[in-house]
Amino acid sequence: MSMPHSSSSTTSSSTKRKEIYKYQAPWPLYSMNWSVRPDKRFRLALGSFVEEYNNKVQIISLDEETSEFSAKSTFDHPYPTTKIMWIPDSKGVYPDLLATSGDYLRIWRAGEPYTLFECVLNNNKNSDFCAPLTSFDWNEVDPNLIGTSSIDTTCTIWGLETGQVLGRVNDVSGHVKTQLIAHDKEVYDIAFSRAGGGRDMFASVGADGSVRMFDLRHLEHSTIIYEDPQHTPLLRLAWNKQDPNYLATVAMDACEVVILDVRVPCTPVARLNNHRACVNGIAWAPHSSCHICTAGDDHQALIWDIQQMPRAIEDPILAYTAAEGEVNQIQWGATQPDWIAICYNRHTEILRV
Repeated sequence: MSMPHSSSSTTSSSTKRKEIYKYQAPWPLYSMNWSVRPDKRFRLALGSFVEEYNNKVQIISLDEETSEFSAKSTFDHPYPTTKIMWIPDSKGVYPDLLATSGDYLRIWRAGEPYTLFECVLNNNKNSDFCAPLTSFDWNEVDPNLIGTSSIDTTCTIWGLETGQVLGRVNDVSGHVKTQLIAHDKEVYDIAFSRAGGGRDMFASVGADGSVRMFDLRHLEHSTIIYEDPQHTPLLRLAWNKQDPNYLATVAMDACEVVILDVRVPCTPVARLNNHRACVNGIAWAPHSSCHICTAGDDHQALIWDIQQMPRAIEDPILAYTAAEGEVNQIQWGATQPDWIAICYNRHTEILRV
């Protein structure tokens, strides 16, 4: 897989490298995320999907000398993780933290071989029951902000105290900055936008079939950016990393991805519909405003060039087929724009694009 615009200045070391690296985990995988620290180049966190209480999170790393992935740390997690994210710390100034969502939001401090549990963030202390979290997003501009989405119709914005003084081990703790009823039904995803400074604006999607946009400075109202014509639940949401006007969403059991422009609410600017089974994941390129990758139950990961919008986007520019399984997760590494990671069955693969 090589992008049409690959540069000619490849070094001898990179030409020797493989195009695909593969790792097999001990259990089926669902959630996965690239580390963004500059000193941990090919490091990923993987979450198991076992339909029982006892699940696992595993941190793996690619040894570039041996070309093999190996597990660096494995720890227990209650229930499968609905999402995993490393702290968006591309300079390496914060503690090496990892967050997971499931029944609650948990913060972990990565280590080898032991990853330490830091804290659980729970804003429902009075009840034995919890409303499971469907997703969360870690703010790139202010890593002390995390937003969660829940089946109880709410989104919660958490403030973290991460104590980023190097050389001093501070406990990580968190408090609720705000909780809001975001949708009429379950909220399935949340994502911060890079618009307006990148700190205060976020969008959410949910079972009511709408995409809604919020501003932390004006939470008394929200903007409906899109509503699915059949009110089909919307499961995923992803903002363009370079142009904050664009976002992508996917509906439940849908074979297409809808691209929206916030300047033209309620009217999709493009539909990407080459998948032959339902789409499970969407990931925008970290380094380009016009490339997006989609993955689905048809075993495919497709990369699209959307430059010609609003003209119809007929075909992807690249297609990769995972022969052995439905692709249920896709991530495009923020500090590794040449690599895409996918999960299917018990496997993770990273693919050079």
